[in-house]
Formats: sequence, C-alpha cells, structure tokens
Amino acid sequence: MTRSFWHRQHQAPDRWADVAVVGGGVVGCATAFWLHRLRPRLRLVVLEAASLADGASGRNAGFILPGATADFLKDCQRYGESRARQLWHFTRENREALLRELDPLAFGWEGSGALLVAGSAEEEKRLREGAVRLRSEGVPAAFLPSAEINRRLQAQGFRGGLFLPEAGCLDPVALVYHLAGRSEALVLTHHAVEALVPQPNCVRLETAYGAVEAGQVVLALNAYLPRLLPETAVYVQPVRAQMLATFPAAHRWITSPLYTHDGFFYVRQLPSGHVLVGGARHLHLEEEVGYMDITTEPLQMDLERYLQAYFPQARSLPVMCRWSGTMGFSPDGLPIIGSIAGLEGSYWVGGFSGHGMGYAFRMGRLLAELVLGYPNPEGYTLFTPENRPTFTPEGSSAER
Repeated sequence: MTRSFWHRQHQAPDRWADVAVVGGGVVGCATAFWLHRLRPRLRLVVLEAASLADGASGRNAGFILPGATADFLKDCQRYGESRARQLWHFTRENREALLRELDPLAFGWEGSGALLVAGSAEEEKRLREGAVRLRSEGVPAAFLPSAEINRRLQAQGFRGGLFLPEAGCLDPVALVYHLAGRSEALVLTHHAVEALVPQPNCVRLETAYGAVEAGQVVLALNAYLPRLLPETAVYVQPVRAQMLATFPAAHRWITSPLYTHDGFFYVRQLPSGHVLVGGARHLHLEEEVGYMDITTEPLQMDLERYLQAYFPQARSLPVMCRWSGTMGFSPDGLPIIGSIAGLEGSYWVGGFSGHGMGYAFRMGRLLAELVLGYPNPEGYTLFTPENRPTFTPEGSSAER
C-alpha cells in the first residue's frame, strides 16, 4: 500500500516501549497480559497489522482441548510418553489459568467437556485404550460407545469416542479483546511491522505509520512469522482452514464441542442455535496452503455433506456464512519458540498447527517469563528448536 504526502505529514511520532509484542492474536495478547501481570510497571505496546484477532485467533471454533491433539495415545506415539505427559500438563494448566486469572463470562466460557469421536475402527480402539491410560494419569476421561455418542448428539452413524470433561469452548475474539484490555498495553491496530532495525540499546520496529522503539520484542505471528523473519520458514508454514456457520436451529442438540475423524472435522453449536463446522482439509491438502483468505466450493460442500450425513436435523438449516483462516504449521505439529538473532531477550513463536487455543494463555506466561529473564521457565524445553524437524525447500519436513 502506498502512502501520500499528506499521510506522511501527519505521521505519529516515534513511541517507546519496554516490550513490544508484534501480533494482536490470542498468543500476543496473552503475552502482554502476563507481562503486565508479572511486571505491572512495564510500558507495553501491541502492534497488529489488521484488527485484534483478525488472523487465526478469530477464525477458529474456540475449542480448549488438552494435549497436542487431544488424543493421548496418539501424542504418546508421536512424541514419546514423557513429552506427551508434559504437553498434557501444559495444556491443562492453560485451561486452569484461563478460569483462575480471567473473567470467564467475558469470553463466553462453556465448561461442557468435549467429545472426540472416532472416524475408523483403529481410532476407536485407540480412544478406548486412551481413556484407561488417561485415568491412570489422573486425567478425567470416559469412553462412550457408539450408541451413547449418537444418543447424546441426536446423531446417526458416529462410532464410539472419548469424553473429556475438562475441555470446553469459548468466544475466541472476545477472549483476545479481554486479554488486550487487561494487559493495559497500548494497542496499535493497522500497524504492520515492516522491519526490525537493531539500535545500540533497543530495536526499532518500522511501520507505515511511524516507528516504535523497544527494549525487547516478542513476535507472536504464527503463520505470518516468515514474512518478517524469513529464516523461520523452516519451522513455520501457512496452511488454510475453512469453516461455515448455519442460521440458528430451533433448539440446541450439541452441548459439547465435537472433534471427529482424527480432528479433521469439528462441530460446535452455540446457545443461540447456530451450528459451526470446520475441517475437511485432509481431503484437499494440496489446495489448502498459503495465505489466501478464500473459501473453496469443493471443501465447503464436503463440510455440508458431513454435517447433513451425521445430523439429519441440520439438513434444513441454511448456511449463514463461510470463512477461512491461515494457520501456522510446524513439521512435527508442536509450537516452536526461538530467540531473535541479534536482539537479546527477544523471542518469536509459531507453529501451533491448528491447536493454538489449547496452548495460548499458558504460552503467553511462558513467553513473558522468558522476556523477564526467569531461569528455565517451566515448559520451555518442550518448544525449543533444538532437535526438531524442519521443512525442506519443497515444503515437506526433514529430521534435523
């Protein structure tokens, strides 16, 4: 976008902050919240390229699920038992802290649990075994057979699944605004950071509307991180997700968020009766990459077919709106925290791989503790780049 002579004449003077957070999504605003919570006298600035929650933070279903995938045995198989336990501990802390530190009414919290429903016999067996393992780890969980799942959901055709009573859902945009307000940070929307310029005692963040100088920086940009730090493209790549929402149904029959077919479909019904459904990316993998904010007819039709196949009562509900969002995926599905080269005490984070809401509030505390110089903050070793796979130039992952 070009800028006129007149805009330049009225450009804001440079601003100063102790810490600048780039990215006005849930992780960025959670980081600002925790910086203020732990060090109230800090001068904080949040810079956002568009509006708060304009990216993936405001385009997801608002699920708060535990673990990397909400499937404990799957996490164990992929990351090893010790790391899977730590990930579940970290994400359970995320939920507990949300309810302890914030006002749940401000973001429509529903602590109704969540249902993970199998899409195959193999997944059903894994979820059944996972329920036993979770209970042995002290995590409340119950396996529900197919008949019970379909009865609860007034659905047809679902296999058995796992009920996780500690999970829940919320309004993600309301959460971001609540965090931003509680942080007492200066929030500069429509201030895309174009460059980071190291200075003798600070870093200068250049935007089209003036600069901010800060002692330290946190880049909470997820999918958009490589646009500012190209070297992070080996860790984070953009992947598109699509959703739709129906007009309100006459009654509510889905009272817990629903995560099915290895998480490739997900459904939620609001108290208002609106039904939200997303996913189907696995059916269109080659198309659902990059930064384009578009919906595609083939994938949207798959979402409608899924909803109507399992929920006969949804067949008469017209679609109210359709949208997409750009997620940041890492090669192994876990978030990554890295140091910004040449900027002491500054960090970047990304690669939440479609599960950012389950990490975000706790991740904000971890980032704040790193910025404030806490020695070995709990959870940090789960997300460092060391010994992590990377993307090759062709976009696939390769073990480091």
